[in-house]
Amino acid sequence: MRHQRVMKKFGRSMSHRKALMSSLVTNLILQSSIKTTLAKAKQARKDAEKIVTLARKGTLAARRLAASRLQSPLALQMLFDSVVPSMDGRNGGYTRIMKLGNRRGDGAETCLLQWVVLPAKAVVEAAPVAEAAAAPEEAPAKKPAAKKKAAAKTAE
Repeated sequence: MRHQRVMKKFGRSMSHRKALMSSLVTNLILQSSIKTTLAKAKQARKDAEKIVTLARKGTLAARRLAASRLQSPLALQMLFDSVVPSMDGRNGGYTRIMKLGNRRGDGAETCLLQWVVLPAKAVVEAAPVAEAAAAPEEAPAKKPAAKKKAAAKTAE
């Protein structure tokens, strides 16, 4: 019997359900808000609140537990560097659910799940900029080869 078991099954296997919730929480951390159905948002809210409470400890063990539950190292870094500091002084209630109405296709009630206090993104935005700066250095090396091929085709 399922006494005191509050988790919804969503018509999925246990592994699929864990992956779904992990994905929702990871994307909530990365994007600060996600649009989903109300039932999924309510469950993802529970998981997100627990992971923020865990991350507020700031220990190595907490970081490893959070890493096992999140799907992205970038999300882990954002959780500890921007989400947790922005939630300082709060004793829970880190997320809010804003209802958006029913979805047109199947009539499912949709909502927006977001942080109550939006985390600062300045720390995490520096990493993609550094990656973008490194990428153009490789691109010019390919252009001369393309010009040589084009010149060879016109010569024929």
